Amino acid sequence: MPGSSLQRAASFADPPAAAVNAARAAAFIAALLPLARLVWLGFTDGLSANPIEFVTRSTGTWTLVMLCLTLAVTPLRRLLGWSWLLRLRRMLGLYAFFYGCLHFTTYIWLDQWFDVPAMAADIVKRPFITAGFTAFVLMLPLALTSTKAAMRRLGRRWQRLHRLVYAVACLGVLHYWWHKAGKNDLAEPLIYAAVVAVLLGLRWWWRRARSGA
Repeated sequence: MPGSSLQRAASFADPPAAAVNAARAAAFIAALLPLARLVWLGFTDGLSANPIEFVTRSTGTWTLVMLCLTLAVTPLRRLLGWSWLLRLRRMLGLYAFFYGCLHFTTYIWLDQWFDVPAMAADIVKRPFITAGFTAFVLMLPLALTSTKAAMRRLGRRWQRLHRLVYAVACLGVLHYWWHKAGKNDLAEPLIYAAVVAVLLGLRWWWRRARSGA
């Protein structure tokens, strides 16, 4: 098959179920550490001189990290032959939504104090807010249909729906990019943009190879 060189990486047998469960538990705990850090810093007065900005930035960063990890599962599975990684994908996706909720809640509560007209003006007038709000809205149906029951009910439509994660990741990077562009600080957004580009580029390459293009 064309473009199969990347797919010919060494493949390993799946580890025992106990090892997979241990890996899932470790990933679950590790994904909670950023929240634990924020709570600890809050109790020890370590959230900097601007705690709202600190929490907003931290939760936004970890939303992007979790999105990238979620997108990385399929390429890593194909390159390494570790099918057990698929058992981490839903959890990582839900953690992305969790940190996205914290990010959004910090904005509407601590930053805007539920001032709906001000938030609506922000969404319309500030492109980085528009991109971030759109990304969060697109995450909602993904989180709501993350159960096995929803997968059975939607059938093939479930897979098409969950391709929205690609748009969410791109909008998340755009949100971060435009936010940092106002401060002329694009180093970190460039890293996330490169990671998302590689992860989506691999998918495009493999799909193109399957179609025989």
